[in-house]
Amino acid sequence: MEKVKVGFISLGCPKNQVDTEVMLSLLHEAGYELTGEDIEADIIIVNTCAFIESAKRESIDSILDVAWLKKHRNLKGIVACGCMAQRYADEIERELPEVDAIVGTGSIHDIVKAVEAVARGERFRSTKPNEQLRLGGDRIITTPSYFAYLKIAEGCDNRCTYCAIPLIRGSFRSRPIEELVEEARVLESLGVKELALIAQDTTRYGLDIYGEYRLAELIRKITAETTIPWIRLMYCYPDKITDELVAEMRDNDRLLKYIDLPIQHISDKILSAMNRHGGSETIRSAIKRLREAVPGIIIRSTAIVGFPGETRADFGELCEFIKEARFDRFGAFTYSREEGTPAYSMTGQVSEKEKQRRLDRLMAIQLDIHEENNRALIGRTLKVLCEGYDAAAGIYFGRSYADAPEIDGKVFFTSDRRLSEGEFIDVEISEAVDYDLRGKKV
Repeated sequence: MEKVKVGFISLGCPKNQVDTEVMLSLLHEAGYELTGEDIEADIIIVNTCAFIESAKRESIDSILDVAWLKKHRNLKGIVACGCMAQRYADEIERELPEVDAIVGTGSIHDIVKAVEAVARGERFRSTKPNEQLRLGGDRIITTPSYFAYLKIAEGCDNRCTYCAIPLIRGSFRSRPIEELVEEARVLESLGVKELALIAQDTTRYGLDIYGEYRLAELIRKITAETTIPWIRLMYCYPDKITDELVAEMRDNDRLLKYIDLPIQHISDKILSAMNRHGGSETIRSAIKRLREAVPGIIIRSTAIVGFPGETRADFGELCEFIKEARFDRFGAFTYSREEGTPAYSMTGQVSEKEKQRRLDRLMAIQLDIHEENNRALIGRTLKVLCEGYDAAAGIYFGRSYADAPEIDGKVFFTSDRRLSEGEFIDVEISEAVDYDLRGKKV
């Protein structure tokens, strides 16, 4: 009997991507054939995102695109997984009859049951409470062989008033240090040279199971038990930047001098309305401590514009702070009104047109800062992780420690010899182009 072929579409954040990798492994172990070509698949799994309105639209559009294959090709079934499936299961059943099975974020270990049911022509639904989810599990890595994510915790307890993540993924749950170190060892054996630690809030790691923050200890143990050369920190919170973590960034040569530190705003009025823990002084203090203790540190941040009640004065304060802070990497987003969150019913909602105007202004400020920072790198030599070769342009590309995968810029460079993906090389920078750098291998 011919094997059932299963295809995957994974949307949203790296945390969702890790869930996809766990489900791929479960299906592979169950004997299903995995395919990267949608047109070949008997069943397609769409791992959805529902963080903001645009992500929900993308998830729905992806399901409808796949549904075309049910009508015009050999596709027999569609499974909707992930955040949108967890939060909007009833709506999916009612409004998207093209979907044959629904598997929420708390039920990813039921993916084999879901595919079995769809293969029999049956409908299936599993949206268990997230707290019942067994964390971790074997994965089929979908990132390039030299890079992987390590999800150190699930869920969130911060309860920011604009965010639906706690409603979707439940309370914050850390994974034990020993389990994470073992997974890091496995990833190293697969050839991983860059490991990004991720969670909804990595800096909260350990508080729920050890009674104290243990992120620095986790990093030390991964460093001691593996030889992975680059360890990267994502999704850190300003109010949880401990002295121990700062010292680890300063002293650990394999922990990259890079930190992802979302601030979301700088106005104390808006930060309070957002229920962000710690105000503007906490943010300023975290940045100051990191920069003073860790020379050359790259600080990446994000902000939200157009939050309910944000006046022109509040926005002006944010703009001035971005000029003052001079973040090395920065992204901004317009506020997305999410039902079920406290901010949804707040007064002072800002128009979409005004939100976009503010976003454009803020990002124009940051582009100037970024271009100045990049021009200062001309003539310097950077260590770069080679990611591939663009045959059309005749040039290699990769990233320095200053750039995280998928969200930051690239270094494009020429080489006098053939290079391999995952190889570290030194590149002398000769040009800055918007958010990217150009140079040649030394």
